[in-house]
Amino acid sequence: MNVARWLLLALLSLPLLEIYLLIKIGAVIGFLPTLLLLLGAASLGTYLLNTQGWSTWVRLQQSLAGGELPTTELIDGAIILAGGVLLLLPGFLSDVLGLLCLFPRTRRVIVAYVIRKRFGFGSGPPPGPRTIEGEYRRED
Repeated sequence: MNVARWLLLALLSLPLLEIYLLIKIGAVIGFLPTLLLLLGAASLGTYLLNTQGWSTWVRLQQSLAGGELPTTELIDGAIILAGGVLLLLPGFLSDVLGLLCLFPRTRRVIVAYVIRKRFGFGSGPPPGPRTIEGEYRRED
């Protein structure tokens, strides 16, 4: 099954799972504590989105000023954006996933995984044909 099908399945099942979790948690702890937990997670996520987004922006500018390729910072920014979008969705599962994207330690793990799996860095020699530089002379 390719990535697009997994993503479609996740997007279709996420609202059902979120509603199920909201009902179950609301039944255990009550309506008001459930609402306060959701609002608290949203406010913490907003704060983390703001602070982490700006720090990533500063690191990106420093990398560009230093003449380096800001690969990690760009992936960092994409994961921060995904975390912010997940926090906008109501529900506990999306809030937990969004907060994991915004905490620096867990984001570093996600960035390392994305770089290793998507770009193949750190997993041995790059795939595909290799070019060997050299000189040759044709003798007839």
